[in-house]
Amino acid sequence: MGKEMKLLASFTEFAPAPVILVRKVSHAPVLETIVEEAEECDQEMASNRGQGGIQQLLAAEQEAQRIVNAAKNEKLARLKQAKEEAEKEIAEYRAQLEREFQKKVSDSTGDSGANVKRLEQETEAKIENLKTEAAKISDDVVAMLLKYVTSVKN
Repeated sequence: MGKEMKLLASFTEFAPAPVILVRKVSHAPVLETIVEEAEECDQEMASNRGQGGIQQLLAAEQEAQRIVNAAKNEKLARLKQAKEEAEKEIAEYRAQLEREFQKKVSDSTGDSGANVKRLEQETEAKIENLKTEAAKISDDVVAMLLKYVTSVKN
């Protein structure tokens, strides 16, 4: 009996916890299979097999090919239109950059005659300023030079 208790004790130690399932309530409508449509489809397929099913498949293949070709043509037309629009935008942007560049060039060098005249006037004013300053100190400079030239050091 001690052996049985030992086995029973080991069994209870490893038993998993009970699983509690919670079921969520769905408010979505329940979908039902409509059997009538499936039966009609089966009947049509059976009749098509016997009455030119191959012709219908060929016609469907041709229709699919026509649709694919139309889609390809539309895609090519859209790509061509997008390319033309992009080229137009690029041309407008280049023209704008060229206008800005020409404006900057004309602003910096457009008045070169006026700039030259202004620079000549500033230069003349500076030369006159230097001459007046030299005239003010020339007597002192001459006296200083004579003093150093005429004095003899032993």
